[in-house]
Amino acid sequence: MAGRTIRTVATWVEDRCGGVRVIELMDPEGWELPPFRPGAHIDLHLAKGLVRTYSLINPPEESDRYVIAVKREDAGRGGSAFVHGRIAQGTEVGVSLPRGGVPVDDRPQVFFAGGIGVTPFVSTAAHLLRMGRRDFTLHLMTRGTPPLAEELARLGAPEAIRIHDTQAAARPDLAALIAEQPDSTRLAFCGPAPMLAAFESATAGRDPDTVHVERFIAPPPMVNPKAKPYTLVLRKSGLSLEVGAGQTMLDALLDHGIDLPWSCGGGICGACRLRWLEGEPIHGDRVLRPDERKTELMACTAQSASDELVVDL
Repeated sequence: MAGRTIRTVATWVEDRCGGVRVIELMDPEGWELPPFRPGAHIDLHLAKGLVRTYSLINPPEESDRYVIAVKREDAGRGGSAFVHGRIAQGTEVGVSLPRGGVPVDDRPQVFFAGGIGVTPFVSTAAHLLRMGRRDFTLHLMTRGTPPLAEELARLGAPEAIRIHDTQAAARPDLAALIAEQPDSTRLAFCGPAPMLAAFESATAGRDPDTVHVERFIAPPPMVNPKAKPYTLVLRKSGLSLEVGAGQTMLDALLDHGIDLPWSCGGGICGACRLRWLEGEPIHGDRVLRPDERKTELMACTAQSASDELVVDL
């Protein structure tokens, strides 16, 4: 999990309803932070190698701070419990460079979120409004009071925010909502697995360039039946590594002490992106677009259909 880590300090921490903690992170000396795209995410480097990824909820125009919102999940993997129990005002936190984000162009946008999955869209909506654009709609499915209700109200665009309280009424049919959208509209989703499955099913026939998904948890790794043992050649360093058929490229690199940043280990966060030069990689990630796969891969899920694979490392 090596790579560049930025030193920040929690300048304010606020607990909200529903077990959500909002944290503002700034440079200890007040310098600007590295820029980010709307809805980008950062890794928090916590204790004893614990690294967790969270979306930024503030717009990219705010260059002096990163703001995250973390829902406590007692049955989770320990990251949210650490954030709620150990990060207070004044706590120093190492974070990664921001990456990813919600694609924005001149087309209208419709966002679908489930619960705390609203986080990247708060940032994106704020960015669009600062650009003078109101051609977006946010559908938020929530039980009771929505997460980040204060931030949503602060946007000042009530006509664009559709809150669907599933305590008061049945959850709306995602397929029906999506069917209402013109083919040119950009659609984006972030939320729990059942809603994700419904969203992916409803958007299966659309142009992939108009569909974007932000994921919470990486799917279980799978070994592609076409995968074979191969030689991984690192062009810059001149090293060659032998990789087993059931082994990921990331595993092989880490086993040989190669310095490569990573976080999710399942092809959803984009931290371990590499440029490949020769060979036939097998892509198992959920983050690269088809055109990006022609030159890039995610080491945590990449396998090979060729005997040799050359990467720019």
